Order: sequence, then C-alpha cells, then structure tokens
Amino acid sequence: MRTFFTHLFQVTTLLCLAWVAHANPSHQEPLRVMLQGTSAAELEALVTRQGGSTTHILPIINSVGAIVSAQQLNSIMDSPLVIRVIDDLSTGNEPEESIQEQQVSCEVGGALELIMDDTGLSWTIYNKSGNKTQLQSLEISWPPELGDINSLSWDGQKLDSAHYPPNQGAQITVELLPAAQVNLNDRAILRATFDAKKTSDGAHAQSDFTITAKFGEECTTQLVSGYIDNNQNTYFPAVIGADELHRHNITGRGVTVAIIDSGLWEVPELANDTQGRPRIVARYDAIADIAGQQTIDETGHGTHLASVIAHAGKVTQSGRETGSFKGVAPDVNLVAIKAFNAAGQGDMLDIVRAVQFVVDHKLAYNIKVLNLSFAARPRWPYWEDPINQALMKAWAAGVTVVAAAGNEGPEPMTIGSPGNLPYLITVGAVTDSWTPSTRDDDYIPDFSSRGPTPSAHIKPDIVAPGGHMTGLAPPGSSLTLQHPDYVLSTGEFVMTGTSQASALVAGIAALLLQLEPDLTPDDVKCKLISSAEVAINGDSLLAYSPFQQGNGYVSATRAITLGQRGCGNPGLDIQKDILNLDHFEGPAIMLGNGEASLPGLETMLSATPAEKGMSVSRRWGVKAHIERENNEPTDPNSISDAAFDWQSAYQKEKFQIEKLAAEPQL
Repeated sequence: MRTFFTHLFQVTTLLCLAWVAHANPSHQEPLRVMLQGTSAAELEALVTRQGGSTTHILPIINSVGAIVSAQQLNSIMDSPLVIRVIDDLSTGNEPEESIQEQQVSCEVGGALELIMDDTGLSWTIYNKSGNKTQLQSLEISWPPELGDINSLSWDGQKLDSAHYPPNQGAQITVELLPAAQVNLNDRAILRATFDAKKTSDGAHAQSDFTITAKFGEECTTQLVSGYIDNNQNTYFPAVIGADELHRHNITGRGVTVAIIDSGLWEVPELANDTQGRPRIVARYDAIADIAGQQTIDETGHGTHLASVIAHAGKVTQSGRETGSFKGVAPDVNLVAIKAFNAAGQGDMLDIVRAVQFVVDHKLAYNIKVLNLSFAARPRWPYWEDPINQALMKAWAAGVTVVAAAGNEGPEPMTIGSPGNLPYLITVGAVTDSWTPSTRDDDYIPDFSSRGPTPSAHIKPDIVAPGGHMTGLAPPGSSLTLQHPDYVLSTGEFVMTGTSQASALVAGIAALLLQLEPDLTPDDVKCKLISSAEVAINGDSLLAYSPFQQGNGYVSATRAITLGQRGCGNPGLDIQKDILNLDHFEGPAIMLGNGEASLPGLETMLSATPAEKGMSVSRRWGVKAHIERENNEPTDPNSISDAAFDWQSAYQKEKFQIEKLAAEPQL
C-alpha cells in the first residue's frame, strides 16, 4: 500500500521541481519558495549572494523561505547546498469549518437555542444565502399539558389560523400558500403561544419540542434537542470525567499548552486562570514574526479552541456552583500563536515557524502540549512534509502534539496532515446527540475523517467529543458572522468538528501532565489509547473499524486510573525518521477490491452497521458491553468472544479499579 502512495507523491514532487527548474528567466514576478538543505544559515547566505531575500529562517528543518526571481532560483538550485525546493507554499491547512448542527439542507439555519418565556416560545431562523426565500410549511410538536397553540406569528406577523385546525392536540402542520408571502430575508422569529401552562417554569426542556420549517423541496431546517442552560454548563468536561478531576484540584495547573491557530481573544475567562491570575505566558504572530503582542483573532477559531481547553468559567446548575469548570484544563498556562490569517488560510512557512517557536521556547515557558486543529490533504509521505518534519522535532523535544483528524469523512483515507504523522495523537470526533447523561446514543458522525493514512498507519488514534461544543468567540469574528445560528443568546458560540475534539484531548493531556510531570509524549499517548473504550456491538464484535474509532472513546478519568506507559509508538523510531535513516509503514493492507483493511479485520468487525443516534446494540467499553441488561448480547447468533476475550478484559479492569479504591487516600 505504501509503495503505491510513495510513488505517487514522488512523481508529484518531481513534476513540481521540473517546472521550477525550467522557469522562464524573463518572468518578472518574484517567486516565493522554500529551500531545504543541511543548514539554514548556509541557505540564507546562498540566497543573499544570488540577490534574493529570505523571509523565514527555519533551522528546525534546515530550511529558509525566500523571494527570488526565476533566474536567481535557477542559479540557487545549481548549488549542492540545496536538497529540495518547494514553490507552492499554500498548504491547504486551515482551521476547520463548523459543521451544521441542525438538520439543514440549504443555507437556512435555525438557532440552536429555543427561547421560552411565560406565554410561549420563540425560535430565530437565519437566511445565510443572501437570497430572499419563503416559508412553505411548519411542523410543530409540544408537551400536551401546554394545551393548544393559541397563536403563531412570523417576524411579528400573525399566521392565519385558517391554515391549521383549532384543536390540534400536541402537534400541528401548517401549510402556507405562496400568496401568504411569509418571507425570510436575513432572519425571522417564529413565535408560538399556548393556552395552558407557562413554558418558562422549568418543567420543560428544549428537547420536549420539535419544529421543522420548510422553505422548498430541498430546503428544510429543524430545531435541535439542545442542552439545558448551555451557557452555564458546557457539558463536555462531565462527559469525559474531567469535572470530577476539577473537584480534586486536577485542573492542569503548572502545565503550558501552546495553540497554533488564528489567534486569541483575551477575555478574562481565557486570559486568567480560575484564581484570576494571568496565565498567557507568551504571544507570537508567526505571520508577522512578532512576539509579545496580542494575537488578534479575526476568525474566532483559535479562541474557541482555547475555550475548550482552558475556559476558567465556573459550571453552575440551578444557580449553584458544581466545583467544575467550563474548560477541560481551566488552570493551564497558554501560549497563543497565530499562523492563520483573517481568511483562515495558513502558509507552510508560517506554520513551520510557529512550531519552531514552540520548540525554541519549550523550556522558557514549560510548554508540554501543542494543539493543532487544522488539516489538509497530505501532499507528501509523512516524513517529507515540512510541517511534519518540524513536528517530529517537537515530539522528540518532549512536546505532546495533538492533531485533528479532519472533517472530510466518511470516506476512508481522508485523515488530514499533520494528523497523518504516526507519532502524534490524532483525534476523531464523537457526538453525544445532545444527551450528555447517556452514551448509548453517542456515535461517530460522518464528517469525522477516517484512516488509514497513505503510509498505512491506523488513524485516528482515539475519538473524543466534538459535537456542538460551547465556547467563546469574538463578537463580529468571521465564524460568528457566517454562522449566526450557532451564537447563543448570551454570546457563546457553538462549534462542531474534530478541531474541538483535538482541543479537548489536548486539555486531557495537560491534566495527565499535572499529575505526572515526567510523562514523555509517548507516555501520554499510551495512557490515552490504553484507557480508551472501543465501541462494541451486541455480537461482541467492534461496532466501528479501527480506521474510524482508533483505540476508542477517550476518558480523562480512565486515562489517569487505567492508563499505561510504554505503548505510545511501538515499532517506530523517531530519531531514525528525523535523520532520514528509516521510515515506517503501518499495518494496513490493500484488498483485492481496492479497499483498505487490516489482517483479520473481517473476524473483528461487526457486520451490523453502527447506528446514528440511540443504539440497542452499540456500547462503549467492555464494562458497558459485559454489563448489558441480563448480561446477554443483543444478537442471539452472537459469536461471543470468538474474536475478543472481553470477559478477561472486564475482570482486569475491575481488579485494577478495586485495587485503586482500596489504596489509602493521601
């Protein structure tokens, strides 16, 4: 498998170099290139001698960025100091777009939040297409105890009750003729009032209501189930067990997390820790090559990731503090690094320079974790990618690097770069279906990228909550303007993607490092993957392929209590990779039908497709699988433990937990 892809990458690279080598000397427009050799200093001197200028000095990968004419480049390439030239520096790496949260098939989106008051409810619907459209029909259901709907209005205009019967029960369908002219320009508010009880008395949740608004044959939007008091509780720390760790003062204190993204909005919840102490230890704009100044976040993406990792706001329920916080690791120190511009685009040279800043300042700022929530289609074998080369240096220097798998699923082989780098912790996404208290409806959404990588490695390594994550974003940032339906009434912003899943795992890594500062990046990876919980169907086989779920669903508490050391990157040698002495192929194989697989996968993977949403078959982890109701699998034709000895794994976990519980508390 790797041979085919390596050949493809090599052909592409040779064609690129051939074009550059024969560039027309009369071409007047300067060229931006990356030159790679054995010494960045020597390459800088070479460019200067030829009359060009350098823009980036990158000793981390023995490279420079340069601006040269075609004639100067031809002369430079004649030098034995030059090993490689790259002239296309637009990586395709960019912070991932927010994934649609509500069921929507057009550029119309309903707000994620239903506003309930004493007499009824209001739902805002946004038209993001710029073209006026008309409401054609509504379907609404509600709790029967509220009585009948006594009025419906659209942007203040009462809808004619002739379109729906007066005694509707607990649901209605409203059909609107074109002549009704119920238009949706930029946005409109659907208002419903009821005959009976108040909707704001706390007895009803958003999930008790359903609304579907249709604007055409292929233009429909639906109200999502939503969370209760989402601005007071982000929920994802509780889903992974981080809330309990917060109550035991495990908050990431003393650990620094660097974020390479679009910048940071320095609001108090991010600029300060839970005690109100400043915790942004460094700021660096890798685009302008300026350190020390605030990294203005025009898109909002970097701020949202920082919020998932480090939001220091307190979680409250019914007005009472719970002792937990809105971010996974609310007391970490932060290094904010900007490498993506206002359009969300990242330049290869800027990203490498950002990684170099992390490595150069690792000791000064105690940088232990680096989050990378961006992805692009791999252009080279993992060891030839300049960004990956820099990241291998970071990993070898003791920085745990967490990367997003990408949002290009559900097709296989869609893992993005740098998530294709085998050493890193690559994270796919899980959604909780808006029900944080149960995992039976948690599933891997279609957007989450799948493996294997072009070098046959299994990716992602783990999956983590990445659906409808509430955080912060600057008002007026491009994401909030593009997705007004994702902005809560209190200003928080909701995003979905493997970007958010990656940030969550970066937070867990910080919690682990607070407790065990001597953990190496390989150790952190081992603790995460050895404690993750795979999805198992009722037939005792895997509900998802390892190319979809990796080692399973991450858990902060399990990583601390059951995580192991010594299993981080078996069979790999990062120093040989860095020195270009050897490179490593994963276990994936290519079947005769052209599909990627693993040896023996057909005996491990269930033939029953994993459901989206609530499942009667899928369970996450051996405990949930073994302890099914009546301790019986759901499939009467189950082959039980023919492929896996889940019972032994269950007993081993049980013994470890009981042993920990019996140990004296410090």
